[in-house]
This record gives sequence, C-alpha cells and structure tokens, in this order.
Amino acid sequence: MSRSGGDGITASGRRNVSYINTEELIVPPSNIDSMVCRHSDQIRPVTPSAAGCEECLKTGDKWVHLRICMTCGHVGCCESSRNKHALGHNHQTGHPVVKSLEPGEDWMWCYADKVYISKG
Repeated sequence: MSRSGGDGITASGRRNVSYINTEELIVPPSNIDSMVCRHSDQIRPVTPSAAGCEECLKTGDKWVHLRICMTCGHVGCCESSRNKHALGHNHQTGHPVVKSLEPGEDWMWCYADKVYISKG
C-alpha cells in the first residue's frame, strides 16, 4: 500500500510525500557481516510505527525520504529532511540501524559504526 501526498518532486514539478504500509513486516537480511556492523544483534524484523515520519505527521510537516529503525520500527525522516527525525530517534534511544524505505532501495545504515549495510 503506497499513497502519495507531498514531498518528492514529480514530473510536473509538484512535491509529494510517500506513505508506507504499516502492516508490512520489514525483515532484515540474515547474512549481515558483523565485521562491517558490530550492531547486527540489534537488527530484527519490525513493523512500521506509522505510514510516514511519525513526528512530521503529528506536526503537519513534510519529509524527503523515510527511514525505519531496525530495532523498534520507528519511522522517521532522513537527514535530507528539515527535521532529521530518524537521526533524532537514534540520539534519543541509541538504536543504531535504520533501513531506507524508499522504493527500489535495499540498504541499511548503522549510525554507530557509520557504515552502509547491504545484502551480502
């Protein structure tokens, strides 16, 4: 389930926001190299906490891209977004790994180790 609403740029020059399916279980790859990311023990299957950035939805703000916390399922906006809620969630909770929720992207980022994690 994907809806549009307002913050990527469309062909017509309009901004739109992508929403995500909150019932979809996000499953991480089973072969994460612990030499690359020392926090693989904190990565688990998660269900998105909201259909978009939790905090932006509450305040009526917009985001550029979405990231999901692979520890608890919190959905936050990326560092290219004005509010950087995914990073803020990392600072508040210490949860180290987020996954991109952008269509066609299949990577994770470990804030603690400052490394991308991809399927190996």
